[in-house]
Amino acid sequence: MIKEAIILAGGLGTRLRSVVADLPKCMAPVNGKPFLSYIIEYLQNQGVEKYIFSVGYKSESIVEYINAKYSMLKVQYSTEESPLGTGGAVKLACTKASEKNILILNGDTMFSVDLKSLSSFHVQMDADCTLCLKPMKEFDRYGVVELNNDGSISSFKEKHFYKKGLINGGVYSLNAERFIKEELPEVFSFEKDYLEKYLTKRKIFGVVQDEYFIDIGIPEDYNRAQKELSND
Repeated sequence: MIKEAIILAGGLGTRLRSVVADLPKCMAPVNGKPFLSYIIEYLQNQGVEKYIFSVGYKSESIVEYINAKYSMLKVQYSTEESPLGTGGAVKLACTKASEKNILILNGDTMFSVDLKSLSSFHVQMDADCTLCLKPMKEFDRYGVVELNNDGSISSFKEKHFYKKGLINGGVYSLNAERFIKEELPEVFSFEKDYLEKYLTKRKIFGVVQDEYFIDIGIPEDYNRAQKELSND
């Protein structure tokens, strides 16, 4: 089991401005507590022991909250002085990792996958990156990921309406040791400039897990989270 995780918590929450005050997306309140707390509690329950929070926009609200509520966690912060894109944020955070393989999650998405099975597959395949994929029906908000028989990814399809397909759920196992040696720019997209660009050059795999998934990036799903996530 991989026990170190990077949480991408620098999102601006632009599309949530109509329902959430001026906060990073991951700090949007859901049933009285920040969405980020649901991610942290899920990771704790899955056995993650070390946390690297990739922060940027209004990071002080995240740091203050974690220091107050989760002072027992082994925490580091990777701070973007200016926006680096998802790839740049991951690369900077990887320089703080102490493990060869790490987990990466988005701070505004809950995908309740079994991290142990993701970790095992990733290590067994000696993968550069393993994506957790969510089966979906009738959607147009996400692109589709297609797999070969051995679990390697064959293609990434653009966003448009699909009757059904596998989407990238935003949970990854990554070989951080190899990733930081890649010749990548300072500012780049993890999805476009690494996963899609290096698809045929690196060992990039997908694992399908049909577990609970919600992305609070738009008001409709943010409101749905209020109903579906309980404040235990």
